[in-house]
Amino acid sequence: MPGPMNVKSDMRKAKNFKKAWMNLYKFAKPYLWPFLIALFFAIAGSVLVIIGPQKLSQISDIITESFKNGFEPFNMGKIESICFFLVAIYCFSTVLSYLQGFITNTINQKLSKRFRSEIASKINRLPLSYMDKTTYGDILSRVTNDVDLIGQSLSQSTTQMVSSLTQFFGALVMMFITNYIMAFSAIITTFVGIVIVIFIIKHSQKYFLKQQIGLGQLNGHVEEIYSGHNVVKAYNAENNSIDKFNKINNDLFNSAWKSQFFSGLMQPIMQFVGNFGYVVVCVVGSVLTIKGITSFGVVVAFIVYIRLFTQPLAQIAQATTSLQQTAAASERVFDFLNQEEMENEEHKNEAIKKVVGNVLFKNVKFGYDKDREIIHNFSCDIKAGQKVAIVGPTGAGKTTLVNLLMRFYEPWSGSIFVDGMDISKLKREQVHDMFAMVLQDSWTFEGSIYDNIVYSKTNVSRKAVIKASKLVGLHHFIQTLPDGYDTMLDENTNISQGQRQLLTIARAMVKNAPMLILDEATSSVDTRTEIIIQKAMDKLTANRTSFVIAHRLSTIKNADVILVLQNGDVVEQGSHLELLAQNGVYASLYNSQFEQE
Repeated sequence: MPGPMNVKSDMRKAKNFKKAWMNLYKFAKPYLWPFLIALFFAIAGSVLVIIGPQKLSQISDIITESFKNGFEPFNMGKIESICFFLVAIYCFSTVLSYLQGFITNTINQKLSKRFRSEIASKINRLPLSYMDKTTYGDILSRVTNDVDLIGQSLSQSTTQMVSSLTQFFGALVMMFITNYIMAFSAIITTFVGIVIVIFIIKHSQKYFLKQQIGLGQLNGHVEEIYSGHNVVKAYNAENNSIDKFNKINNDLFNSAWKSQFFSGLMQPIMQFVGNFGYVVVCVVGSVLTIKGITSFGVVVAFIVYIRLFTQPLAQIAQATTSLQQTAAASERVFDFLNQEEMENEEHKNEAIKKVVGNVLFKNVKFGYDKDREIIHNFSCDIKAGQKVAIVGPTGAGKTTLVNLLMRFYEPWSGSIFVDGMDISKLKREQVHDMFAMVLQDSWTFEGSIYDNIVYSKTNVSRKAVIKASKLVGLHHFIQTLPDGYDTMLDENTNISQGQRQLLTIARAMVKNAPMLILDEATSSVDTRTEIIIQKAMDKLTANRTSFVIAHRLSTIKNADVILVLQNGDVVEQGSHLELLAQNGVYASLYNSQFEQE
C-alpha cells in the first residue's frame, strides 16, 4: 500500500486560506439564511447585554445621590423599574442566545452530514489511480476528523466571532459616550494585547495545517498496520512499525503542541489585559470622581464595560484559533472533493441488449505511470464461451488486462470491444454488470452470510444461495454455524480466509453474469478445496466467456486459450498441450512448478 503522504508535499499543494474560505462559503450557501438569522440573534443578544451597564450606572447614581443628601430615602420605585428592566433584557438575551445556539447546532449537523455525503459520493467518482496513491486511513481522517472539525467550529466560531465583535465595538462606543478619558485609558491597556494576539495568529497557522495532515498520516499508518497485523507479527516487524508510528506520532505531537501552545497563550494574555484594565479604570475613575469630573455610577458602569470590552477579545482570539483549524481542515477536505473525477457518462446511451461474450483487444497500450508502459500494443480475439487463462511472471500485466477490461482504468490507446461494441462507449455500470469477479483478496462485510452472498443483487431466493454454496462446498460448513445462513460475519466469527474465498466465489455464482473473471481465485484454499472449487468453476464457466489469472498452472489445463504474457506482450498463445509442445515460456513455467510440486 502507498506510504503516508509527505508533509512538505502537502504543504506545497495546500491552497491559501482565502480560497479555502471561498470554498466553504459556496458549500455552506444553502444554509446562509438560517445562519444570518442566528447572527442576528447573536448581535441582538450582545446589544442587550451592552445596555445593562448604563442602567447599573443610574442605580449607583441614585444611591450615591441619597448619601450626599444626608441618607434621604432611596427612590425605590425608580430602582425597581430599572431592576425589572434589567431582568427583562437579560432574560430576553438568554432566549436569543439559546435560539442562536439551537440554529447553529442544527446547521453544524446538516453541514457535517452533507460533507460526509459529498465525500462518499466523490469516492465513487474517483479513478482507482487516486486510491492507489492515497492511504485509506488518510481518506478516513478527512471523512471523520476534518469534517467534524469544520462542522463544529465553523457554525460556532463564526457566531461567536460576530457576537464578540458586536459586544466589543458596542462596549467601545458606550465607553466613549460615557467618558472619553477612561475610554482612552482602557484602549491603551488593551492595545498591547491585541498586537500580541495578531502576532500569534499569524505565526501559528502552519502548525494547525501540519496537525491535520499528521492526523491523516497517523490514521493511514494505523489502518495499514492493524489490517496486516498477522504479517507484521510473522516477520517480527513490530519494532519497525513502532518506530514508524513513533516518528509520525512525535511529528503530530510537535505540531499539535505548538498549535495548542500558541492558542493557549491567547486566553491568559487577554485575561491579564482585562485585569490590568480594571486597575487602570479604577485608578483613573477615582481621580476623576475626586475632582468632580465624573460620578461614581460612571465608574461602576465602566468596570462592567471593561469586562464587556476585554472578554470579547479573548473570545475573538479563541474563535480565530478555531477558524484557523477550520481553514486547515477545509483545505484537506476540498482538496479531496476537487480531485479529478472519472468521465461523466450520463450522455452515453449505447447498450448491448444481450451479451454473448465475444471480446476483442485491439492495439491496447497502457501504463500506471506516464513514463512506464506496461501493456505494449496488445491484441487478442476471444470468442464467446471460451475459457481464457492468462499466465506469466509477476509484473507481466495479467491483472492490468483485467483492470482495463472492467474499465477500472482507461487504455492510453487502442480499444476493447465486447460483441463488437467499444466498451468506452458504454457506461461503467453496464460494463461491470457483464462480469462476475472473484479477486485474490476475499472481501466480506459485517452482515449475515446470506447478505454477503447476495451482495448488491436483489430478488435472490434462499434456494439459489444454497445451491451456489453447495457447488463451492460451503454449504456443510454454513450448516454447522449456530444461525446457518443468518450467522453474522464480524470480528468474533471464526471463519478462515479460505472459507471467506469460497463465500466470494458463491457470490459470483449468484450474480450469474454472462462473463467471469477469476483473479487467483483459489490461491487461499488448500489442494482438496481447490479441486472442489475447480469442479464448481468448470460448471460456472460452461458456455460463459471466462478470464482466469492463475499462478498454479495445473488449474488451467482445460482452458480453451492460454495467453502467456511477458513484459506486457503476448509471447505465446494456445491450448495447454500446444504450448507444452512449443517448449517455450509456458513449458518452462509449467515444468518448474511440476518439479517443485
